[in-house]
Amino acid sequence: MSGGQKHWDGVYGARSEDELTWFEATPGLSLELVREHLQPGEPFIDIGAGASRLVDVLLDEGFGPLTVLDLSGAALAVSRQRLGARGDDVAWTEADITTWEPERAYAVWHDRAVFHFLTAVDDRAGYARALSDALRPGGIAIIATFADDGPEMCSGLPVVRYAPEALAQELDRLLPGQFDMIDARRHLHITPKGNRQSFQYSVFRKTDH
Repeated sequence: MSGGQKHWDGVYGARSEDELTWFEATPGLSLELVREHLQPGEPFIDIGAGASRLVDVLLDEGFGPLTVLDLSGAALAVSRQRLGARGDDVAWTEADITTWEPERAYAVWHDRAVFHFLTAVDDRAGYARALSDALRPGGIAIIATFADDGPEMCSGLPVVRYAPEALAQELDRLLPGQFDMIDARRHLHITPKGNRQSFQYSVFRKTDH
C-alpha cells in the first residue's frame, strides 16, 4: 500500500491530531451518510479511520458494534487515548486493507480518503477483495476520495482523483456486477490551515446475488 505503515506512523507522530490536513472536528457528511444507512445494532467498520472522530459520535449515538481499522498503530493510539474507557466498546484493528481478511460481515463500510492512495492496480484489487468479503449482501459502502478537481498529492504521496462515475466504473471493473451506486455528493473540505480540498462521496449498495 502507498506509503506503508512506517510512513503513516511518522505522519501521526509528527503533528497533533487537529493539525493534520484531513482533520474534521465534526465529520459532518460522513456522519450524515452513516446515519442514513446504519441501524443501531448493525456492525459498522471505518476503514483507514486514523484519528477520525466519527467513532466518537457513533458511540455517543448508540451505534455498534463498531470496528476501526488503520494501517498505523500510532493513529489508532490517538483515538484510543481520546476515548479512554469508552474505547473498550470498539474493535481496534491494525491492518493493511489491501491484505486484510475480515472475520465478520458488516452492514456499512466507511472509507474517507483511503482508496485514493491506492495508485497500484494490485492494491486496488486487494482493497476490492476485502470490501467484497466484508460487506453482507445489501450492505452499504461509503467511499470518499479526492474529487477529479481535488489535490494530486497528500502527505507527500500521489493520489488517484475520481469523479463519482469514474469510481463506479473502477469498482465495477474490480468487482463486476457486485455494487450499484445509489448516491454521490461533492464536499469541500477546509484544512486546519484554511486550504480548500474537493472531495466526492459515493455510496454503493452490494447486490444480493
